[in-house]
Amino acid sequence: MLTWLKRGVAVLVLLALAASAVVYGVLSLSLPALDGQGQSEGVSAPVTLERDALGQAVITAKNRHDAAYALGFAHGQDRFFQMDLLRRNAAGELSELFGEAAIGLDKRLRFHRFRALSQTILQQLPESEQVLLARYTQGVNEGQAQSGMTSFEYLLLGAEVRLWQPEDSLLVIFSMYLDLQESTIKRDESLILVESLFGKEMVDFILQPGNYQASLDGSKVTAKDVDIPNIGDIAYFGSVVHIEESPVHGSNNWAVTGQHTQTGAAMLSDDMHLGLNAPAIWYRAQLNYDTDTNQPVQVTGVTLPGAPAVVVGSNNHIAWGFTNGYLDTADWIQLDPQDDNTWEVTEQLKLPGGKSETFKLTMSDFGPVKEIQGQPYALSWVAHQDYAVNLGLLALEQADSVDTALEQAAHIAIPVQNLVVVDAKGNAAWRPTGAVPGRSVPSDLAVPSQGYSTDWQHNEVQRPVVKNPSHGKLWTANSRVVSAQQHLRFGDGGYALGARAVQIRDRLMAQSQFDESDFMRLQLDNEARFLMPWHQLLSELLANNGDRYARDRQYLADWQACACPDSVGYTLVRRFRDHTLDQLFAPVETRLQPAKGSLSPLKRYLEPAAWQLLREQPAHWRAQHPDWDSLLLASYEAAKVQLTETQGRDMAAWQWGRVNQLEVKHPFSRQMPLLSGLLDMPVVAGFGDSYMPAVQKPAFGASQRFIAQPGHLDNAIMSIAGGQSGHPLSPFYRAGFSGYAQGEAVPLLPGKITHRISFTPLD
Repeated sequence: MLTWLKRGVAVLVLLALAASAVVYGVLSLSLPALDGQGQSEGVSAPVTLERDALGQAVITAKNRHDAAYALGFAHGQDRFFQMDLLRRNAAGELSELFGEAAIGLDKRLRFHRFRALSQTILQQLPESEQVLLARYTQGVNEGQAQSGMTSFEYLLLGAEVRLWQPEDSLLVIFSMYLDLQESTIKRDESLILVESLFGKEMVDFILQPGNYQASLDGSKVTAKDVDIPNIGDIAYFGSVVHIEESPVHGSNNWAVTGQHTQTGAAMLSDDMHLGLNAPAIWYRAQLNYDTDTNQPVQVTGVTLPGAPAVVVGSNNHIAWGFTNGYLDTADWIQLDPQDDNTWEVTEQLKLPGGKSETFKLTMSDFGPVKEIQGQPYALSWVAHQDYAVNLGLLALEQADSVDTALEQAAHIAIPVQNLVVVDAKGNAAWRPTGAVPGRSVPSDLAVPSQGYSTDWQHNEVQRPVVKNPSHGKLWTANSRVVSAQQHLRFGDGGYALGARAVQIRDRLMAQSQFDESDFMRLQLDNEARFLMPWHQLLSELLANNGDRYARDRQYLADWQACACPDSVGYTLVRRFRDHTLDQLFAPVETRLQPAKGSLSPLKRYLEPAAWQLLREQPAHWRAQHPDWDSLLLASYEAAKVQLTETQGRDMAAWQWGRVNQLEVKHPFSRQMPLLSGLLDMPVVAGFGDSYMPAVQKPAFGASQRFIAQPGHLDNAIMSIAGGQSGHPLSPFYRAGFSGYAQGEAVPLLPGKITHRISFTPLD
């Protein structure tokens, strides 16, 4: 019997090995060639595409159009499926790949009709930009086709590859609009629902300004006396519903002028916070080409696969970076069913196997229409305007000073960003760049249709600028950057709580001289300044409840005041705050959810209101709890129950690095865990959180870390949360991730070249 059992196990092992060999064999057939020579109609002169040990693309071309072809070729080789998802996401065309499971998502995305808008904008672009997109598109399709065999994603889905089109590159930018500004739409929608259910008093209570403000001019939005709304008639007696915390898609950046560096050049730091997946969203590249006046350009940074521009980087004269601006770029327009014209359009969703499904969208003169509490509202969003997207970002590649960059930034059409730019001469500046509606009266709540401004059809020309402030320091971190007066004009599109910006500002102000290592330490700063009042509250609460919490109190005493990987105390404080917010606002959340709403898009605003409740302790807000200490203890016990369920009963295992571990996964492995070992990045102990410079969640955080002094790029840093290639057998699939995870100073400039492809014009 034992012999047969051994033989059976051996057979199973051999079958598994054979299956693995087949899988790896099929995968290897779709690996792109990294060396060779080719001809193409997409280039007008010889071009080279080289790669270093990280897989960074180094392109040398005679002109920018030829460089666009080679960049498209590299993107097509390494990232085509990722690009395909981005264009389909913006267009609402995922069902063609994923079938009926994606129909609901596609209907929500098709609401914006970005495919049609991209086609319109493409025809309006200058001829030179249309040609550049055509060259880039040709490069993408030839790079994708070069591998010969369909990549594994399409094999698993049983889908065919659809050629890239020039309009698809515009859709990729619209996909970023969805990432960066959809929260603005949801924010206003939630506020409209809150007002309809609770009145304007509740809106004012939730939106009251707090202490964490760090505008560049130091001005503050002063808090008015806000009364706590009386909710006695809707007292809550059920189970507490968790209010999910929406991630703030944004970033940190800051800069110092040359007076604060040994070189005399200004220095920039930029880390963009996004969802983290495998492959990484960014693609490292260096472009070398000549301008129309035969001036050499070398620009190094990160690109977004699907688009032909360097998004963040340096040309050695300037360096630039972005954070999400969160100006108010959307309004819901309340329609009058009697007077406002609406009509229906039919949309078709393609499904696998040639099947399709049609559905109807309601449109209006103000934008697409949806119902909120049975009332029709039209969405007027800057992304729906034909000035939302262009290729203006390309001009930064050739800017030779901060002044030139600021001038060029006026013509960039992207989701509005805080541009921080520095130059080799020591100058540093900030300005909001991108699409901002010309309407001058933003609104948190619905706007009556008769109050709609036709200025929505125009991009705002007048923008604030701060250049070389007297203290020589700039910072942005997704909270309000504009002055309190300018805030009245530009509004709030979902600003982050300002704790992160305050911490960055205070760190900068506490030091006079900086180098790249100083900026890297600040990028990785995980001191828990924001949670210190919550730590004090919890410590005092447990101290008043005897020896029952002796072990908990010891962990709190040893919490290290940081989101450190080995801190149990940090975990306790963080989860205590989360569950306290859930308890405090349960009466509101449980009323919103049956109406298909939530406080989730507004949770970042709740801190000031929460502390007002804790100070004033109104009896009608503590629901079934006999006193406020009982409410707080219930919150803490709920936090411990959740931790026990997810981390086990041993409190020593509740270290923050384990609770908040970084798990960068491939979209396929999330649905098919058996693929995790092949597709996912190594799991990393958590090292940051939400309200500090080191932003990190299990699948969210700094997508890259960039630090540069123009003119001194040998010390510049560019670390990315993943490798260059989307192919799991590529040597570049995980290259660079270890350096990112360990907080290493990965160089911006390419290293020793290891691969080379050359292109010549087709005869």
